Amino acid sequence: MAERDKEWEFHLRSLSSSARDSNYATDSASDPSLLNSVKRLYQLCKSENSEDLVARVYPHLNKIFQRSVASISQTQSQSQTSSGLLLLAILQFFLDFGDAILHDADPSLKTFFRSCLSREFADPIVAETTLEFLNANKRKLLSSFPTLLPQFFPLLLKLIAWNGEKFEKKFLRVLPGLISPGSFIPLFPSLVDLPILVVALEKVERTAGSLVGGSIASIQQSAAPQMLFDLMDEAYTGSTIGDGGADSESEDSSTMAVADPLFLELLKDENDGLTERHWTSPAMAAALQAVVSAPQSDRLKEALRMTPRLLDAYFALAVCDFNSSLLCALIPLVMKRYTTLFPDRIFLYEVQKRLLEFILAAFHRSPDFIAVLKKPIVDRLGEAYENPAKTELALQLCWAIGEYGGGGESQKDAARELFESLELLLYENLSSSRLGLWESTPGSGSTVRKSSQSRLLCFVVTAIAKLATYHRELLPRTRVCLAKVARSRISDVRVWKRACDYLGLMNEPAVCWSILGPSVSNKSTQNPGTVNWNEASSKMIAHVPFYILGAQEGPPFHDFSFSDVIPRS
Repeated sequence: MAERDKEWEFHLRSLSSSARDSNYATDSASDPSLLNSVKRLYQLCKSENSEDLVARVYPHLNKIFQRSVASISQTQSQSQTSSGLLLLAILQFFLDFGDAILHDADPSLKTFFRSCLSREFADPIVAETTLEFLNANKRKLLSSFPTLLPQFFPLLLKLIAWNGEKFEKKFLRVLPGLISPGSFIPLFPSLVDLPILVVALEKVERTAGSLVGGSIASIQQSAAPQMLFDLMDEAYTGSTIGDGGADSESEDSSTMAVADPLFLELLKDENDGLTERHWTSPAMAAALQAVVSAPQSDRLKEALRMTPRLLDAYFALAVCDFNSSLLCALIPLVMKRYTTLFPDRIFLYEVQKRLLEFILAAFHRSPDFIAVLKKPIVDRLGEAYENPAKTELALQLCWAIGEYGGGGESQKDAARELFESLELLLYENLSSSRLGLWESTPGSGSTVRKSSQSRLLCFVVTAIAKLATYHRELLPRTRVCLAKVARSRISDVRVWKRACDYLGLMNEPAVCWSILGPSVSNKSTQNPGTVNWNEASSKMIAHVPFYILGAQEGPPFHDFSFSDVIPRS
């Protein structure tokens, strides 16, 4: 006990000396023993569980915290690392003993993010310690300060973008805390654009020097890095960045106009809501062209690999944990960004795959979204032939329209409008001008386009038939559509055969409902004579005769009836 009291007095005197000593007035973190004293006093307060000890320590820690924050902009890189670790240790004390000392940790936490982490996110030691601090206190932060992490998610994305895969697991544990009603939608484009964020940060590093510690802190005194200071000023004050003249230009071929709205949006530290990202801007085009034509940095390669995994975690939370209104509002943005991604082949495949999976999962959770979002869906159908990516998106949307009956049996008006859009898409493809345009170009590219067109038409025909199964009032128009396809000279036999098959099914309502109706039948509304495919393993169903007749024309070739095969009981 005496040894513990001596240790307590020693560390408390060290703390008191640092708080008073004029030699450390401008940089408390320059005292190498200070961090150890703070950690040890915290442990003693924790083990003794004494409010008196906590009350004696708190005034010194509070003074050191304020002094360290004020000195960050004047300190060197190594001292800034120490400052970050010291502030995190003091914040841990504030969080655990805030109730006993009546200290609201919210302003202190925001001060750390704005004054320290914004300058030290590129320091791997500070970055890792910050993630460990956030994970250790995640429950308390989410319950007592629920808006803190969502407010600073852009800064934390800069941290993971710069430090890469070595901190990915720790960041993934923090990610759920970044999502709130206010950050749910703005977080999506920020995650998708993580590789672009790396490009912007690397551009800043080439122009301003190292992002770690002192180089950023000395921006105000440097001529070349002035652009980053202006950029931060724009982000925090809203002031307009002026024309920097020739001196603001980089000799690098990937010249980036720092006043460009996209890069201003990418490099901000705090969430200020959803803003449009200007992918068509000259600066964006120039930066992407430079990146595509040059070898990718290791940091960019890591961001390209991480982004799909971060989206997996984000979408899993979105589908399971968030309310329908936010989920519905996100879908149009996902559809818009489907074709606007970083131009890397593997990255495009991985991200577009996840975007489609999310869209279909959201429609499966709430089929009525299709009716609510009929306008953006129709817009995407109208873009089906602009490029292969838009064709694939339109194809999947056609599947969803048919699978969920345009939003359900009660959504008559929306189903009619979606039917008319599918009908228009079908008739456009039956026109000789469309087919002639695609068939006139020889080569493999033409073959790929024709195959993509035929695949899309198969989905359109199926969606039209399924809509008529859900909404019987559309049946006459559906018969006309399918008959036109069956009579047309369309080159692909798959489309022609599918239309003929569906025309035949229309004459057998029960069979048609079993095949084209909902995948999951509701027993309370199941129509007489239809098949519940969920019971296929325990009850005899009609797939055997369907299989026998699959390739036959005309009447059945057999003369037996089911009564000959199955004895009557």
